[in-house]
This record gives sequence, structure tokens and C-alpha cells, in this order.
Amino acid sequence: SKYPFFCNLFVLRTLSTSDDVEDRETEKGRLEEAYETCDRDLDELIVQHYTELTTAIRTYQSITERITNSRNKIKQVKENLLSCKMLLHCKRDELRKLWIEGIEHKHVLNLLDEIENIKQVPQKLEQCMASKHYLNATDMLVSAVDSLEGPLLQVEGLSDLRLELHSKKMNMHLVLIDELHRHLYIKSTNRVGQRNKEKGRISSLVKDATSVPLMDVTNLSTPRKFLETSQFNTPGSSNMRETSLLEIKEDTELDPEENSTVFMGILIKGLAKLKKIPETVKAIQDRLEQELKQIVKRSTTQVADNGYQRGENLSQENQPR
Repeated sequence: SKYPFFCNLFVLRTLSTSDDVEDRETEKGRLEEAYETCDRDLDELIVQHYTELTTAIRTYQSITERITNSRNKIKQVKENLLSCKMLLHCKRDELRKLWIEGIEHKHVLNLLDEIENIKQVPQKLEQCMASKHYLNATDMLVSAVDSLEGPLLQVEGLSDLRLELHSKKMNMHLVLIDELHRHLYIKSTNRVGQRNKEKGRISSLVKDATSVPLMDVTNLSTPRKFLETSQFNTPGSSNMRETSLLEIKEDTELDPEENSTVFMGILIKGLAKLKKIPETVKAIQDRLEQELKQIVKRSTTQVADNGYQRGENLSQENQPR
């Protein structure tokens, strides 16, 4: 009874294989002696390794406690997650409502910022028109009108501003067409007139009046020459032959009229953004004869004035002192 249950089973099995009582007693004594020896050896080993055994048992108990605590915590986390899931499921409609309200508020803030920017459009537009930066003015005006007639259509407080900007958009192309005609017919020929006046002043110092050349119209700018030459380009600018309309950009830091060819390209690009190209073509066709007559009239006046001035100079040179 002092041995474990499985040891007793082993002893009974061993003894049952013996044939007589004497052999069983002998086998029993041998087994008891072996068990006693094993117990002594086990006790000695326990005494020798008591510290290590105690440490191992304590470590095992600590690990067991940690595993138990972890299991309890995991169980609690699972319960909390199930509880959160149930609560979120119950609050799903409310959360969706708050999410939609957040999106609406963000959209309203964007609209308010857009309204604030559009309110400043008339002042900025006036500045751009005064400095003749027509492309920036056109982009600003078209964008503002699209917003006022699109997302901000239902804003009643912008009705007056909407009418004002729409009216300016309807009349914007007239200003661009006038500027285009001014550069196409007047400013280009004025350059030739200025060169002729300079030649006239130089020729007044020459005694032989017959050596003074007539007005040189071979360099007179024409629409074809606008595309084929860079006679009005500023130093460092590229030839306009390979410059497309889409590549033309407006530099707000420079004088917009410094380069007539680029400036006319900007005007055409602005008219294209306003979708007024057909009206522009019609206006050019309608005013073509009148503008050409004005060129002839101005040229005739310049020739007459130069001839009169040249005659005055000759008459003064022939007068005796």
C-alpha cells in the first residue's frame, strides 16, 4: 500500500507468473528491496538537487499562473469585443447619420470658401483688366461664372454678383476683339511709321533729297508674317512658327504688350475660353475693309507730312542768309 497504484499492479503481475508460494515470496522480497533502494536513491537526489527542484517547481507554478491569467484576460477581451459589437450594431444608424453630417459640413465649408473667393473676383478682375492680363482675367471670370451657375446656383445672396459677372462675361469678348484689332492693324503699322520718321529725321541732314528712300513697306507685319517671322519678338524669345496656342502662357510679371505676337495669341486663347471665336471671325471680317482704309489713310497722312517736312527743309536750305 506504500507504493503507487501502478507499482502494485506491476508487483501483482510479476507474482502471478510464479509457480509456487516460495518463488512468489522470493520475488516479492526482491521487488521490495529494489523499491527501497530506488526510494533511497530518489531521496538522495532530491536532497542533492533541492534548490534546482524548488526553482523549477516555482517557475512552473509562475508559468501556470501567467497562462491562467492570460486565458482569463483573453476571455474578458472576447466578452468586451462581443459587447462592443452589439453596441455598435445598435448605434449603426446613429453613426451613419453622424458620418453623413460630417460630409455635409465639410461640403458647406468648401462652398463658403468658394463663395469668399468669388466675392473677390470683381476686384481682382478689375486689376487684371487694368494691367491687360486678359488671360488670367478670362480664366478667373469663366471659373467664377461656372461656379455661380453650378454648385452655387441656389445661393440667393449671390444673385447680384451672378448677374454682374455674367454680364461681364457676355461683354468680355468685345474688349478682347478691340485689343486684337488694335495690335493687328494699328500697333503693327505704327512701328513702320516710327521707323519712317526716324529715316526722315536722318535724311534731313543730307543735302541730296533724292537719296532719301520711300516708305519701306516690305517689313510691314501681316498675319502670314506673324507666323513666319519673329520680328517683334523680344530678345531671347523663341520663334512663333512652332509655338502652338495651347503652349502660350501669360506672365504677370512682364508687360503683356511687349510682344505683340504673343499678346495676340493670348487674346485668341482668351476668346477661345469664352467660346467667342465665331463672333471674333465675324467681327474681323466686318471690320476688315474699314481697318484697311484707316491704314491707307494713316499711311497717306504720314507720307504727306514727311513730304511737306522734306520740302520745308529743302526750301530753308536754298534760302540765302
